[in-house]
Amino acid sequence: MIAPKQAKPTHPLIDEYCKNYKSLFSNVRTYEAFKNIHVEILSEIKRKSLPEIAKVLGLENAQGLHHFLTRSPWDIHQHRNSRIQLILNHLKGRRIRVIIDETGDPKKGKKTDYVARQYIGRLGKVENGIVSVVAYGLIDGITFPILFEVFKPQKCLKAGDVYKTKPQIAAGLIEEMVHLGFQIKLVLADSLYGESEAYFLSKLEELGLLYIVSIRSNHGVWLPEGQSISANEWTTSTRNMSQGKTETRYIREVIFGEKGRRTYWKLTTDKETLPKNSTSFVMSNIPSLNYKNVGDIYGDRTWVEYGFRQCKSEWGWADWRLTHYSDIEKWWELVCSAYLLVTLTTAPFKSSATSSETPTSKIFRSSVTQHPHWNHQTNWKSALNNLQLLLLPMLGFNSILYWLQVFPIPQLSWGLNRLISFINRACFALFPPSADVDFLFSSA
Repeated sequence: MIAPKQAKPTHPLIDEYCKNYKSLFSNVRTYEAFKNIHVEILSEIKRKSLPEIAKVLGLENAQGLHHFLTRSPWDIHQHRNSRIQLILNHLKGRRIRVIIDETGDPKKGKKTDYVARQYIGRLGKVENGIVSVVAYGLIDGITFPILFEVFKPQKCLKAGDVYKTKPQIAAGLIEEMVHLGFQIKLVLADSLYGESEAYFLSKLEELGLLYIVSIRSNHGVWLPEGQSISANEWTTSTRNMSQGKTETRYIREVIFGEKGRRTYWKLTTDKETLPKNSTSFVMSNIPSLNYKNVGDIYGDRTWVEYGFRQCKSEWGWADWRLTHYSDIEKWWELVCSAYLLVTLTTAPFKSSATSSETPTSKIFRSSVTQHPHWNHQTNWKSALNNLQLLLLPMLGFNSILYWLQVFPIPQLSWGLNRLISFINRACFALFPPSADVDFLFSSA
């Protein structure tokens, strides 16, 4: 009996992560393409286009990768369900903060699905492009994308499409997350959603969720006759930033008539000039919200910009050259999957198992962290940096593989393979197995 063909290995961490989705792919080549795309999304190449990915992987062309996105029969909904279940397995019932925001990318032409002249946030103006609404999770300073949905302009609707505003899309994402089993501690969003009483806020209230949202500076509240608007004195607050940094903020509560279930706040870095870029007006239904914590809680929205910057600049969120949304959606789902891979290597998610650690694995773990570019901090960006360092020898070998076929140098090939072997063993030491989750390493 002939043994079934096995997929070519890439990197131990990526291979083991991708095993969570292996059953979704009908053949080895499709599964190999799935793993290869994860490798290159995680790599340091600036543009994640399929031709560039193929070049770095040492492939002859990008045809197989393009086929994987456009014609391969894998089901994006099954992949998303597997990714969501993986997140839930690692959260183990822990409560998360959910951040809602949109991302827009300029795109030329008129043939791509749902591309139209619309407001593109990154440009700050109306331009031809595509927009999606994304729900991010945040726990212990670590972000991870959960769900996304494209915004479909009315003039771009196809047969069977139903027009939904961005707040309606966001409300649907939150409701879906609750039904999926996420324990949501708090929802944060910008003024587009904070001003949507009919669709977004009403859904949060219906689901019994706490929120803190931005509102416009001219936000209006109906007041009974005889009541007026008042504001307390400014209070100085220290905003706790990432990596232990702090920033002075000024906060005051704005009271519409008599105090009610919702509270209103103004936050700024300069109480005299109220600079536009660093002044926020926010509304919340959090009981007993006070000056000490309103700044830090709402400041978590900055993680949205951090997350989107990773997706856009480093992860190739907008680097696709596709026209059908079904293919674009697959690319976005793969970006979310690669993002999750990094998240699972961070402290809030990483296994704490050490019982099986051997003296040899301790040596490898100690040695690999002596690399001069190794980042010893515990944030998400540091995890990505270190993972990219671990990928470098394999990608470097791929980049010179054809030259080694032209000019064979056995000693160089042997040395690079030995280096890759050492790094692979270091991965087992850095990310020890855990028996209670699906993200495991094998001894292969």
